[in-house]
Amino acid sequence: MHQGLQYLRRERETCSCTSCFESSTLDDQMKVVLRSVLLLPKQPFLRSVTVSILGSSPVHTPQFPRSSGSTSSILGSKLKFSEIEQTQLGSLSSSKNDIFLRLQTSIQPSGLSPRDIYRTNLPLRLKASREGVGLVQETKETTPKLINKPDDSFSEMRNRFLSFKKHKYLENLECYKELAEAQAPKFLVISCADSRVCPSYILGFQPGEAFVVRNVANLVPPFENGPCETNAALEFSVNDLQVQNILVTGHSCCGGIRALMSMDDEEKSSSFIKNWVKVGKTAKSTTKAIASNLSFDHQCKHCEKESINNSLLNLLTYPWVEERVAKGLLSLHGGYYDFVECTYEKWTLDYQNSQKQETGGYAIKNREFWS
Repeated sequence: MHQGLQYLRRERETCSCTSCFESSTLDDQMKVVLRSVLLLPKQPFLRSVTVSILGSSPVHTPQFPRSSGSTSSILGSKLKFSEIEQTQLGSLSSSKNDIFLRLQTSIQPSGLSPRDIYRTNLPLRLKASREGVGLVQETKETTPKLINKPDDSFSEMRNRFLSFKKHKYLENLECYKELAEAQAPKFLVISCADSRVCPSYILGFQPGEAFVVRNVANLVPPFENGPCETNAALEFSVNDLQVQNILVTGHSCCGGIRALMSMDDEEKSSSFIKNWVKVGKTAKSTTKAIASNLSFDHQCKHCEKESINNSLLNLLTYPWVEERVAKGLLSLHGGYYDFVECTYEKWTLDYQNSQKQETGGYAIKNREFWS
C-alpha cells in the first residue's frame, strides 16, 4: 500500500489538474478509499481491487507492483489483498472542487468449486472536496439466482413421457418401428389451436392415424389467398400421403370466432389475429343474415359451425382437392365439439348436390350427433 501511495504522490506532483491542487492530499484520499474496504462483507479473500480516482485530468493508468497475499493495516484492522491490479485517474465531474474516487472489487469466496463461484461487484463512490471527504452511498450487491431444480411442470411432463414409453411405446414396439419407416394416415384433421380441444385426445387418434394441422379457429383459407402453413399441410397430406378424409373440426367458446364476430368488417389492423380470422368473413356475413335476432353468444355459436362449412367449401378451391373429391377418392367432413356439454356433431359435405347450389351454397349428408 505504501508503494501505491508513493506512486500517487509522485503523480500529483507532476499533474497539472486544477482539482488535484485544490483538493485534499491523495494520501488522505487513498486512506479513505482503502478504509472503505472494511465495509465490504467478510470474505476469505479479495480476488482483485480496482481503485479509480476521478478528477478532471486525462486518464492515466499506472501499474502498481503486484503483491501476492500481502497484508495491509488500516486503522489497526488487517486486510489481505490478493493483488492490486490498477489505479485509474479520469474525469467524471466538471466541478474543480470535487474529486470522485471509485473503488470496485471482485470477490471470490474460497472453498467453492468453479461451478459454484460467483462474483459480486461492490462499487463504492467517495467524494473528496475542500470541505472534507464523505461517502456517497452507491453500494450495491447483486447475487445471481442459481437454478438447482427443474420446473415442476417439466418434471410432470417427464413423468408422462416415461409412462408413455413404458406403457405405450415399449408395449407396441413393432407398430412404432413400422411408423419409423413411413406414415400412411387416412385422415387430415384441421383443428383449432385451443388448448382445450386436442383432436387426438378427444377423438382417440393413435400415432400414424391422422395428419393434424392446428390454427386459430380451424380456418381454411381459399386457394387464391396464397401460401400459408395450413395449405402447405393440405398439399402434402393430399398429394403425398393421399389421405382419404379431411375433417375440419371446430368447437364451442372459440376465441378466434368471437374475435371475428367482434371486429368491424372494414377495419384495417396490424393484428395478426384479426388479419387471420377475417378468412371466415363469409361465415360471419351468413350468420349476421340468419341469426341477427339472437344474442351475441348465440351468434358466435352459429358462426362456429358456419365457418366449418365455409372451410369445407374453401377446400374445393384447391384443384388437387376438388379433383380427388370428384373422383370419389377424398371425402370432406365437418365436426363440432361442444366441450361444455361434451357432445360431438359430425357431418359430410355432399359434393354432388353442393355443385347444384347457388354460389356459396352447400349440401351436407350423413349427419350424426354423439353424446
